[in-house]
Amino acid sequence: MSGSPDTWASLIGLAGLLNPVALLIGGALGWYADARVKIGVAAFGAAFISLVFDTALRLSGAPQLAPEVGALAAFPFRFIGAGVAAAIVFSLRRAIKPRR
Repeated sequence: MSGSPDTWASLIGLAGLLNPVALLIGGALGWYADARVKIGVAAFGAAFISLVFDTALRLSGAPQLAPEVGALAAFPFRFIGAGVAAAIVFSLRRAIKPRR
């Protein structure tokens, strides 16, 4: 693995895998997914929307929670985090509201 330890910490932390916006959007889209295959679509959408939201915050000059990493570097980590959140919420909804 190459890269500085700060970059990897950012990608695994709030800038990437544990990004709160991606996790919330992934969970919300996982709740409304009606099939298991739509979890991937939910993860992609959540990662994309979280990057757009992050870019808008950076352009507005608002204070940031995590150091800046590139959008292409953060996207796969946000995709995985949002996918896990969507899968967990999808499974919980299936357990709470079984199919009729």
